[in-house]
Amino acid sequence: DVQLVESGGGSVQAGGSLRLSCAASGYPYNWYTMGWFRQAPGKEREGVAMVYMPGVDKTYCSISVRDRFTISQDSTKNTLYLQMNGLEPEDTGMYYCATARPVFGLLVCRDESYAYWGQGTQVTVS
Repeated sequence: DVQLVESGGGSVQAGGSLRLSCAASGYPYNWYTMGWFRQAPGKEREGVAMVYMPGVDKTYCSISVRDRFTISQDSTKNTLYLQMNGLEPEDTGMYYCATARPVFGLLVCRDESYAYWGQGTQVTVS
């Protein structure tokens, strides 16, 4: 079974940084898309950043995120990261790691494209 376990969330002040991690195991495919979504209270879940393994293509789902966040991976540890700098209150929400068979184009930031999800890690920016 595919398992995704997020960690690294917390509470920070505006302008601060956090680094999220997602440890993956049990994935049956050699090539896949893996990424981060977030859901703010009362809002729909939205894509943040994705990478097509083995790390060739990276997609940031908004200009604001692209300018402040960096997605990366350590294939030796089967771990995905999201470095978040310049955090803003609008970044507050539950952050989820997700993965699926390779996803491309307009579907890459859509949550319905992903079959496997972690339990989430809370990020609060005040």
